[in-house]
Amino acid sequence: MAESEEDRAVRERLVTRGAGRLSDAELVSIVIRERIKTEPAIDTARRLLAGVDGSLTRLAGLSFRELRSSCGLGATRAAMLLAALELGRRLRFEGVSEVSRIEGTQDVVRMFRPLVTGLSHEEFWVLYLTAGNRVLDRVRVSQGGVAGTVVDYKIVVKRAVELLASSLILVHNHPSGVARPSEEDRMLTDKLVAAASLFDISVLDHLVITDGDHFSFRQEGLVG
Repeated sequence: MAESEEDRAVRERLVTRGAGRLSDAELVSIVIRERIKTEPAIDTARRLLAGVDGSLTRLAGLSFRELRSSCGLGATRAAMLLAALELGRRLRFEGVSEVSRIEGTQDVVRMFRPLVTGLSHEEFWVLYLTAGNRVLDRVRVSQGGVAGTVVDYKIVVKRAVELLASSLILVHNHPSGVARPSEEDRMLTDKLVAAASLFDISVLDHLVITDGDHFSFRQEGLVG
């Protein structure tokens, strides 16, 4: 379907002024590209953002099904929008993930917050370190649902042994926005600490990260 005059004007502003001069809604409309039925793409974009209180983070957290059913996007437009938002998220992560050595908790939070916040599901990551806290690798070992994810502690320790890592830092997100760990989080941490110790590998911390907060097991005296 042909683009509306308003959609064409948005595209022309991108060409003449640059993407940085466009609003969030205008950028989303560029991705959507064409009107849906009789609604211009810019109006669809404004409606999408209004449904998430103007938050791109919350928009990125919507699933493919939610974009199609609740927001009325077709399969192609929903896929394009999710791809664009994921690229933006990865770009944010790339800009802060070049930390080669961990000096403290904030280094880990700064590294992982762009990667794990805004998701509608939990992800569990492990940071593998040398004796001098130099980063050897960071690995996503599990992803699950809104309320939890299953982690195989044997896989976590196996990778540590392969890397000759001296220590680990565990990281996962809570889509609920509540950083305090669950009883399952505590039990998993204890299990990983015990398994790693069999190979003289230390678990330095376990961080639960949300959009605006984090919980450190080490700072709360739960590990270390």
